[in-house]
Amino acid sequence: MMNRPQLSKLEVEVLIRSLRVPEAVKLVGIRGYYKDSMGKPGENDRGIYDDAVFLVGPDVFFSFNANTDPSVYRNHIAKLITGIHYFKKGKHGISRPGGGYPALRPDTPGEMLPVMRDGEVGIKMAASTNIHKGSYNSTSSEGCQTIYPDEWIQFINEVYHAMDREGQKRIPYILIEQ
Repeated sequence: MMNRPQLSKLEVEVLIRSLRVPEAVKLVGIRGYYKDSMGKPGENDRGIYDDAVFLVGPDVFFSFNANTDPSVYRNHIAKLITGIHYFKKGKHGISRPGGGYPALRPDTPGEMLPVMRDGEVGIKMAASTNIHKGSYNSTSSEGCQTIYPDEWIQFINEVYHAMDREGQKRIPYILIEQ
């Protein structure tokens, strides 16, 4: 995996300043962050960690290699639309033996988020579009946002810690296109 995304805290704050998101701690996802240096030039590819996620707050700033797309093209597979989405602490893989691991889950009624679906027209709703750990052989996404596995533990620990420090029960995830 390449180095971490290189935007500064100020550059990330400038990107989202006009949105006036009131929460102190935020996640900013940039779809296609590496679109000219990974995969097909000029494209935001699927199945690779060519996106970025930044954790931004008064006392915190970290960057992470991420995936904001489904791993593959397939009819009906979900892709989270750009915009502001709210997440809460939770677990991913709750139906698996062991009950899953710490992650972020949508903080919306029914855990529904707006998505586009391959082969369909218009915005649809999808349940449980989580932010979770990806894998080495795949980005492990059927519509979720995933973090490169070597960076996952730091990501989830820093996000949970920053939310606790600021007293936030939910965190805005601002997803933008590069």
